[in-house]
Amino acid sequence: MADPANSRSAGLSSAGPGTRTGTETWVRRIVVGLVLVVLALVVYGLLAAALPRWWSQRIGNQVDGRMTVGIFWGLFYGFVFSFLPVLVAWQARRPFLKWPWKIAVVVVALALAAPNWLTLSISLGDNSASDAGWITLVNEAPGFQWATFFGALAGVIAALALVTLTAAARRRKHQVHELKGQMAERDAQQPGTAPSNELHREEPPHA
Repeated sequence: MADPANSRSAGLSSAGPGTRTGTETWVRRIVVGLVLVVLALVVYGLLAAALPRWWSQRIGNQVDGRMTVGIFWGLFYGFVFSFLPVLVAWQARRPFLKWPWKIAVVVVALALAAPNWLTLSISLGDNSASDAGWITLVNEAPGFQWATFFGALAGVIAALALVTLTAAARRRKHQVHELKGQMAERDAQQPGTAPSNELHREEPPHA
C-alpha cells in the first residue's frame, strides 16, 4: 500500500519549484498593469506640458501670421491626418487579424492622427501649455484651428464614403461572380439534355 505522505510529496514535487499558481499569475498581471498605467500617466503629463507649445510654435513659424496660409495648412493637416487614420483603423476589421494585431492597428491609426490631437489639445486644453499654445496659434496662425476642424470633418466623411463604396463594390463583385458560376453550371447541363430531345424527334417519311 502506498504511503500517503510519499504520494502527497510526489504530487507537490510534480508541480515544480518554478510553477506559479493562478492567484500568483493574476497578482503579477495586476501589478504589471498598474505600473504601465502609472508610466502612461507620467508620459502623458510630460507630453502635455511640452507638445502643445512645440506644436503651436511649429505651426506659427509655418503660417507666419497669414490667414490664407493658416486656413490652407489647417485644412491640409485636418483632412490628411483624419482620412488616413480612419482607413488604417478600418483594417482592424480584417478577419484574419488576431486581437494583438487588431490593437496594434488601432494604435497606429491613433498615432497617425497626432497632429489633429495636438491641435485639439491646444483648443480644448485647460493647462498653461495649452493656453500658451492657443495664444501662439491665434496670433501667429490665424484661421488654423477652425480650418483644422473642418478639414478633419471632411477627412472622416471622405474616408467613410470610400470605405462604404469599396465594400459595396466588393459585394457587387461577389454577386456577379456567383451569378457567373450559376450560369456556367446551367450551360454545362444543357448539352447533356439535347441528345434526348433528338431521339424522340420523328423522321420524315421517305419518298
